[in-house]
Amino acid sequence: MSSNLIYAIAFYAMAILTLGSALAVVLMRNIVRSAVALIATFFFVAWLYLMMNADLLWVAQLLIYAGAVPVLIVFAIMFTRRSMSDTSAADTSGRHWAALLATAVFLLLLVVLLPAPWHLAEWPGLTGTTAEVGTELVNRYAVPFEVVSVLLLIGLVGAVVLARREDE
Repeated sequence: MSSNLIYAIAFYAMAILTLGSALAVVLMRNIVRSAVALIATFFFVAWLYLMMNADLLWVAQLLIYAGAVPVLIVFAIMFTRRSMSDTSAADTSGRHWAALLATAVFLLLLVVLLPAPWHLAEWPGLTGTTAEVGTELVNRYAVPFEVVSVLLLIGLVGAVVLARREDE
């Protein structure tokens, strides 16, 4: 068996595991089990990055998304307490609107992402190493990176404010 065939089988197996665990995130009714499935999804995505030799993305995915974000999710579950029961049901009256909106966003992503060049050969001067990604992040994309970090901080503060209002 050639190494390319083994790699392809392993890659597609990992992709199927990623899709299966992501599907479990949305289909499970218990929020704790859904959070565990989300951790598995993040972990499988990290392994996909490793298989594609994207070392910086692999480490970031493993440390941040499969490590720090699940801790934040578990704390959010613990602080809200009432969502721990299996009997609590969310209001699903807007399910059709949500499906329509999700389909529109998916189609918009297809329109934007399909014509984009995805191969490094089409981007002259880029080999995708960690040093190049870090240099581009600090030099060229410093302002967008800081804007995203401020937006994440605002979202975190907003979540804390909303959680505190329910306790009072």
